[in-house]
Amino acid sequence: MAVSEDTMRASVGVHPRHQDEAVAWWLVAPGRGELRDEPLPARGSGDATVRTLWTGISRGTETLVARGAVPASERERMRAPHQAGEFPFPVKYGYLLVGVVEAGPPALRDRTVFGLFPHQSRIVAPVETLVPVPDGVPARRAVLAGAAETAVNVLWDASPLIGDRITVIGAGMIGCAIGLAARGIPGVAVTLVDADEAKAPVADALGVGFATASDAVPAADVVIEASGDVAGLQLALRLAATDGEVIVASWYAGAATLELGGDFHSRRLSVRTSQVGAVATSRRARRTTRDRLELALRLLADPDWDVLLGGASAWRELPEVAAALADGTAGGLCHTIDWSAA
Repeated sequence: MAVSEDTMRASVGVHPRHQDEAVAWWLVAPGRGELRDEPLPARGSGDATVRTLWTGISRGTETLVARGAVPASERERMRAPHQAGEFPFPVKYGYLLVGVVEAGPPALRDRTVFGLFPHQSRIVAPVETLVPVPDGVPARRAVLAGAAETAVNVLWDASPLIGDRITVIGAGMIGCAIGLAARGIPGVAVTLVDADEAKAPVADALGVGFATASDAVPAADVVIEASGDVAGLQLALRLAATDGEVIVASWYAGAATLELGGDFHSRRLSVRTSQVGAVATSRRARRTTRDRLELALRLLADPDWDVLLGGASAWRELPEVAAALADGTAGGLCHTIDWSAA
């Protein structure tokens, strides 16, 4: 005899949750959070109800949030699109959600969609905030849309050409995403540089080169800094070619001191930032943020993006995940949260 989901939930001591309710993850103190039941808003004519399949942990940003370390000066800029609460705590955060449309416009019903929403079992969202996941892109891989979108924006800013030598400093999730997206440009040689030699197998799986900071790395045509460490930016300046430019994809928490003596001036080096909050200047007149996100999702048809997926945890394990983020023991790639049983 079939057993209903409500019956199964009751058997493990969890009260039934109806379709007008959700369980949401709230951070309430450094490394500590709560799973809260909350009602869903009424669905309007332009909304869809989405049952969450997966959410992804954006490690760099969510580590700061889990620690309560978002600087007061950056709290407004670092707000997630659909965040609830205020920094530092309590706050409902996150922006990598993939789910299935349960109710809404017929064109979206039963479609898998991506949205910039917090960690939550169900959402009611305006349809224009939901982007259909292309056929052939698995739902779990689709949480990497945020990393792929950042990579697209960085490469639009960097403007690499056919045959370029491209060096990416930092083999975390964003650095790896940039390397993976860049390797498809004909004739390029992509090298990931990281202080941790254990990242070498990841680079190999992505089909790009790997070096440590102490290795002899030839001057590059394009240097992208994605380590999140000012030492990585200092290294990027050393590896840039004369008259070259370093594209900075990192955001440095707190003060960052950079040595600009030596040959920085004589080699006429430039430093320019790339930030995903706005479409790259070179494309801004012709591409919207939705265009960029749709492109990122199409790139995820390549199964090599699975290399960027780290561990997976059930939604009930979010307290342990938050503690690992706060104490620095979380993995460097994209950790995913499974909401299928919520």
